[in-house]
Formats: sequence, structure tokens, C-alpha cells
Amino acid sequence: MRPALRASLVNIVANAFLFVMKLIGGLLTGSLALLSDAMNSASDMIYSVAIIFAVRISNKAADKDHPFGHHRAEPIAGILVAILAGILGFEIIKAGVDGLMNPGVIMMGHLAVVVLVVTMGLKTVMWVYFKKVGTKFLSPAIRACSMDSRNDVLVSGVALLGVLGSMSGLPSLFAMDDIAAMIIGAFIIWSGYKIGAENIDFLMGKSPGEEMIARIKEKALSVNGVKGLNDVKAHYVGNFVHVEVHIEVDKDMSTKKSHDLGKRVEKEVERLHGIDKAFVHVDPV
Repeated sequence: MRPALRASLVNIVANAFLFVMKLIGGLLTGSLALLSDAMNSASDMIYSVAIIFAVRISNKAADKDHPFGHHRAEPIAGILVAILAGILGFEIIKAGVDGLMNPGVIMMGHLAVVVLVVTMGLKTVMWVYFKKVGTKFLSPAIRACSMDSRNDVLVSGVALLGVLGSMSGLPSLFAMDDIAAMIIGAFIIWSGYKIGAENIDFLMGKSPGEEMIARIKEKALSVNGVKGLNDVKAHYVGNFVHVEVHIEVDKDMSTKKSHDLGKRVEKEVERLHGIDKAFVHVDPV
């Protein structure tokens, strides 16, 4: 099983466990912050399923209709995650406002504390794991899961403060649970924005940055026979990079030799991590 697919399945199982635990805890305690966090885990499950489909599609080989592969599938899933996060965040903020207008009572606060502490521990492990997998295998969808898990640690921390504040029994702190739910909603919206912005860049063909361009230039110039570079351009096609390189060669070199040289440069550049395809143009000098 591919690491990105395995990570997606781990995300579904872990969030299903957290959803059930938070939902039961929220219903027993009456904590709006905990119930809101449960809905966050439910949304995590939904878009984890979408990510599984996206990962499977993106791994399909190039075909007649998609000659450069299906790599854009993962960024599309990332944008869907961002949209769902925005909708969920807005609904949670709305629920928090309603809670302030019609305050309830939190019971069994110690149970809510245990649930949130377990959530923070599990989400921290998921954050580290998804970040490692997403970075190593250049998966924007799994990196989105990593960012989401990181934010969930912060969100659950805010919810924990809200529950502790409401458990204190002080009238001035009773509304902290509802305020915590509103903060959770804002965190989810911000997370969705960050995920959406990154994946839109992948779809729009953003440059991979100066560091990657420098590595491409170094690799191309390392091929014997390349006298210089006229131009180097690179952009994302989904989560992988396509490169256009203009190499300078001796003007007296035969067409066959310059063609073979271009092919060697192409193969060397494509060996770089994250490069899917290199296009080499030969300029005689």
C-alpha cells in the first residue's frame, strides 16, 4: 500500500475514534466546545475519504486524455477540504453565538477534560506522522492533513480552556465554553484558508521557488558539454514540477550529439526529487 494512501486510512480511523469519543463526551457533559470539536472530527473523516480517492487518482499513469498524468487530483481534494472547513467553521461560530444568547449548563466537566487531553495527544502524533509522509512523498493532500491535525491540537487546547473556565463556577467565566466554540470555528476557517491557498498555487502553476531553480541549474550545468544556460523555468503541475531548460552548446556540434546531450540533461534534471518532467531546448553558441 502506498504511504499516502496508508496515511489517509490512518486519518479516517483516528478521526472516527475521536468523533465518537467527543460526541459521547459532549452529550454527557453538555459542552458546546466539545460538541463543536466532535463536528470538526466528523468533517475530518469526510474529507479523509475524499483524499483517499484523490491519492488513488493522482497515482494513475498518464493516458491519452491526461498525457502528463493525474497529479492535479490531490490539490483539487485539498480545495474541497478548505471549502468544507470554511462552512464548518462558520456554523460553529454561529452555534457559539447562540450559546451566549441561551446559556446552558456543563455537567461532568472532568470527563470533558479527559476527552480533550486524549484528543490533543493523538492529534499531536498524527501531526508529526502526516508531516513526515506529506513532505517525503510530496503529497499536498497529506500535508493538508498535517496542518489540520496541528490546528486541531490548538483547537482542543482552546476547548479545554473553555471547559475548565465553565467548571470554575464563576459567573464571569461561565460563557468561556461558548467563546471557546467561537474561537474553534475561527481556527477551522483559518486552517481552511491556508489549505486552500496552498492547493490553489499548485493548480495555478506556481514556481517551486528559488532553491529548486538553483538545484535545477546546478544539475543541468553538471552535464559535460553544456556551456551555459539561457533560461530555466519551472512550475507545479499538481504536486509535481515540470521544468523548461534552455542549454547552450557548441554551435559546431552535430544535431545528433546536441540531441543526445539534451536527453542527458533531461534525465539528470528528472532525477531531482519532486521533478516529474523536464523539457530541454538546445541553443547553439
